[in-house]
Amino acid sequence: MQISESEKMPKINGKRVVITGGAGFIGSTLADVLADTNEIVIFDNFARDTITSTRLAHHDNVRIVRGDILDADALAVACEGAQIIVHAAAIAGINTTLENPVATMRVNMLGSANALAAAHATGSVERFVEFSTSEIFGSRAYNVGEGDHAITGAVGEARWTYAVSKLASEHLCHAYHKQYELPTVIVRPFNVYGPGQTGEGAMTIFIRKALANEDLFIFGDGSQIRAWCYVDDMVAGIMAALSHPDAVGQSFNIGNARAVSTIHGLAESVIRVLNSKSKIVFKPPLSADIELRIPKVDKARDVIEFEAKVDLDEGLRRTAEWIRQNSEALPTMQKVFRE
Repeated sequence: MQISESEKMPKINGKRVVITGGAGFIGSTLADVLADTNEIVIFDNFARDTITSTRLAHHDNVRIVRGDILDADALAVACEGAQIIVHAAAIAGINTTLENPVATMRVNMLGSANALAAAHATGSVERFVEFSTSEIFGSRAYNVGEGDHAITGAVGEARWTYAVSKLASEHLCHAYHKQYELPTVIVRPFNVYGPGQTGEGAMTIFIRKALANEDLFIFGDGSQIRAWCYVDDMVAGIMAALSHPDAVGQSFNIGNARAVSTIHGLAESVIRVLNSKSKIVFKPPLSADIELRIPKVDKARDVIEFEAKVDLDEGLRRTAEWIRQNSEALPTMQKVFRE
């Protein structure tokens, strides 16, 4: 009998878990893993909605609170009595960041400040997980480890507002741990994709277009290199960060250093795996871009015993199957942020 990936994850039972951004892609996937054995509070403004059409919308252990992460009072109420808080709420996506740089920085920085303050105020939090980003390593990040220098691009380039806001949140997270002994953990996702993803992810866009035999657009020359992490692996990393005693006070790269491809190579793989008739079309770059992004994941393996399992072709197939089954619901799930 084959053991599923969710059955291999560390177990968390009987906890009150608050997930900000829990209606989004990674947050909802995590909630689904935790819901049967814990009390889940999803705090989200539903700018993107991945849960309404799932079992979580009517799960007895799940309470949904529609709220804004900038509303500190509402967030504090939602976090009362929580043993675990996962702060995944943020504005992300290059197009959204370029269009709304002020909102990006306010939501990401002040939102983290509100979440940390709420966690500290409860007095009951056993673990606080902060979502950061691989973009703190700048435009060229090869085999970067958690202790490597964080480097971002030129001041005034809107592309970097997201990375800067996340880096500031990391510093605040560490400050709460040092000053108040709040049991914080930071995770840095590296190019996560998979079932439930909505928004601007290159992988999902390519797959949706390939299934319809539409042209795949590459902005730039397609030489940008990425390491792709399937969402189940990402959630396994979060579960390890939530449960391992040695995780507290640490930062972890969560990614798959073996699933590496250029953007052009990814487009070719999507067409090949899905047997699509799509053509690849090159367009001018939209903004400053990440040339190279591959994590060093030794620390996550050695400290919290996490290692990604799903290879790229298998992840593509699973994601494509989910998109096929949910094609009618996708327009409702994906709502573009507007200030």
